[in-house]
Amino acid sequence: MNAFAGTSAYYRRFRPGIPVALATFLDQAAPTHRPRRLLDIGTGPGLVVHALLPYFDDVFAVDAEPAMLTEAEEMLRPALNTSHRLQLRHALAEDFLPPEAWRPHLVTCGRVFHWLDKPRFLDRLSEYMAPDGVVAVFSDRSLWTADSPWQRAAREVVQDFLGQQRRAGDGTFSAPGPPYEDVLRASAFSHVTSAVVSVRREWRISQVLGYLYSTSFAALHLFGDRRDAFELAVTDAVTPFLDRGALTEENAFTVLTGRRPSVHGGR
Repeated sequence: MNAFAGTSAYYRRFRPGIPVALATFLDQAAPTHRPRRLLDIGTGPGLVVHALLPYFDDVFAVDAEPAMLTEAEEMLRPALNTSHRLQLRHALAEDFLPPEAWRPHLVTCGRVFHWLDKPRFLDRLSEYMAPDGVVAVFSDRSLWTADSPWQRAAREVVQDFLGQQRRAGDGTFSAPGPPYEDVLRASAFSHVTSAVVSVRREWRISQVLGYLYSTSFAALHLFGDRRDAFELAVTDAVTPFLDRGALTEENAFTVLTGRRPSVHGGR
């Protein structure tokens, strides 16, 4: 996760959270015991936790990047009420163990599954997940993989400055490996369902730039002293696509839920 070093402040300000429809879907997928426990893996600045606070009482938020946890603390603490219990943990997902007898009912992996040692993480998760608990893996298309004309234009500028191959911090992005559904089916959570949740967004150019600086493929430090030139090039590239000052994006979250095969249904 050090591919995201230096991105935390941009991530909090400019990464879109999850839509209400996805939060509702996750709520309905998970069992409803009390206290209701959520474990968010790769929490970043806490965007997923923030959306799910109305549905869960007892939350662990885990991230491997300390600066992300600082942002999560600042974002989440003011949103808590007296019924909430929030604990932030600096750890790799594959190494994390909750306190004894703390068993999550929902484990969320939003935009993070690619970065994990997935079989190792799922094996560890099977040690402490509630018997009827659900693991949810979900992500939307990033600017690198999205295909609207303005997004392609912005991506081409990134490639002009940083090279055709997708970056991952100071390294390069590796192939995603087997389909996530296959990975889940090979784990203890082999009862897998899938869904798609659509989302429509509008962006200002300044937000597009902030979003890019939140990513592993266009982190600010990668541009060195060419930041001004990069920002001007992105502005020039996407300006023709503005509609009343905004850039429209049609995106979707692909959501996989996995549970132990002996458990049927979420509620």
